[in-house]
Amino acid sequence: MVKSEWRESFFRRGFVKLSPIMDARGGDAHRAHLLGAVSGTVVEVGAGTGTSFRHYGAAVDSVVAVEPDAELRAIAETAARSADATITVTDGTAETLPVASGSCDWVVCSLVLCTVPDQRAAFAEFARVLRPGGRLAFYEHVRSNHPVIATMQDALTPAWSALAGGCHPNRDTLAAITSAGFEIESVDRFGFSPHPAAPAFAHISGTARLGSA
Repeated sequence: MVKSEWRESFFRRGFVKLSPIMDARGGDAHRAHLLGAVSGTVVEVGAGTGTSFRHYGAAVDSVVAVEPDAELRAIAETAARSADATITVTDGTAETLPVASGSCDWVVCSLVLCTVPDQRAAFAEFARVLRPGGRLAFYEHVRSNHPVIATMQDALTPAWSALAGGCHPNRDTLAAITSAGFEIESVDRFGFSPHPAAPAFAHISGTARLGSA
């Protein structure tokens, strides 16, 4: 196994094990709160194992759930079959979404914007697929407001990114959302510990509307 394949396998195994622990500690409740506002035609970016699927309500017409990892995608496909909403799980990335321009009411991102290689390209793609006035729902861990902790995140990011599927713990994702032309409608900032052995990291959860050109 080459080094890149080993890293992908390491991250995948860790993610699958951590996901239910993280959800039990509050991650599932955060997703449920966020997705309660979502309706219409949805594209979910980086669906992982499909833990968000059960929170799509009756107001959702359909979901295209994009996941680039084949093994995670297979788990998500199983989750989609037991969801109330009509969900299609497919290959793709944040920068190349397999949906038509102007076809979506919502883009949903849950703990994925830390890993996309190019956030600006991803937000441009979100703008492409959204209808005028379309909205983004986001739940992400972000750069700390505490300067000492933020400096530590900067120092740890290269090694952490190499091991954790490209995750960048030092990204100011809220600023990136607004810089991309989205208008923040609501946002909560809070500390959240995904594992008993981990400290609480800064997270944000909220919605943003695509601004007019």
